Amino acid sequence: MKFIESVNWPIFLVSLSLVSIGILVIYSSSPELAFQQFIYTIVGLILFLFISHLDLHSIRKLINPLFFLTILLLIVVLVLGVETRGSVRWIPLGFFNIQPSEFAKPVILLFIASFWAKSISSWTNIFKSLFLISPILFLVFIQPDLGSTLTLVSIWVGILFVSRVSVKKIIVLILIAALVIPVGWTFLRDYQKQRIVGFLNPQTDPLGRGYNLIQSTIAVGSGEILGRGLGRGTQSRLQFLPEFRTDFIFASIAEEWGFLGCFVILSLYMYLLVFFLRLASQIDDNFSFLIIIGVFSMLLFQVFVNVGMNIGIVPITGITLPLISYGGSSLIVTFVCLGLVASVAKARARIDTEAY
Repeated sequence: MKFIESVNWPIFLVSLSLVSIGILVIYSSSPELAFQQFIYTIVGLILFLFISHLDLHSIRKLINPLFFLTILLLIVVLVLGVETRGSVRWIPLGFFNIQPSEFAKPVILLFIASFWAKSISSWTNIFKSLFLISPILFLVFIQPDLGSTLTLVSIWVGILFVSRVSVKKIIVLILIAALVIPVGWTFLRDYQKQRIVGFLNPQTDPLGRGYNLIQSTIAVGSGEILGRGLGRGTQSRLQFLPEFRTDFIFASIAEEWGFLGCFVILSLYMYLLVFFLRLASQIDDNFSFLIIIGVFSMLLFQVFVNVGMNIGIVPITGITLPLISYGGSSLIVTFVCLGLVASVAKARARIDTEAY
């Protein structure tokens, strides 16, 4: 009974609702993949419940070992990883594969939160924090996995901006980023450059680099208010829409469930994000506060970019829709991160109880 009472029901129920939507959509096209996603969900929920009952301060001594283990796994990917569509991101483990770049997210989050919890916001520490995580960023980027790299950077940026950094330093960092981004173009793979060019003007090559974007926007628009019905989306079912269970699952949902279905999904995400911010405003402990902000930044970035690329407002990158897109590593890691927030909420509730 005490265990049930200690579960963070707002996070648990909202995340379970989003996962259920994803499994239902996947099941309509592939019952086998839906069953796999169901198994991943069970594993993710178990980890969520386990982590939510941990004292985060007690695991701070494990952060550095986990950090170096992540680097080791990313190196193993380069040596033993499975190549899929030109990228080497997965380590084969018999009947399933793991993606270390996904598991790098909670590790980076904990590492940066721990760093800024005990550091002042000087220029030295700003660049030191970026330098310390640069091995992981580099190893993920060369897989190549631009989407995960950007997600890791979003965690760093989100935590940095609430670490008492002055407005002057933020402006300088924005100017530095504006200068670095054009230079980064030279390090992108050809297909990554084509995605950006295709985003800027998809009609110049509608059957090539602009194809994904065009098909995605067609799927979103054809759903109208109520959608065509589950399993009746022509863009996805006739294979016009690529990766309709992963990167473009939002476009598939928009086509079949319409504006109303998309509104429900975005409302659930909004509830989670607002819940995170309200919880963060009640936290006095800096480490716990930064963990919440890191998860908030990660979730906000992934949702914005995935939905944005599905409706044609941001370039296409390999970023899945959290809790909905098919994929074991992504789903489990999202539950792990939600478990971290639930752990903070549980600790806060215990403090309030003791105060009375």
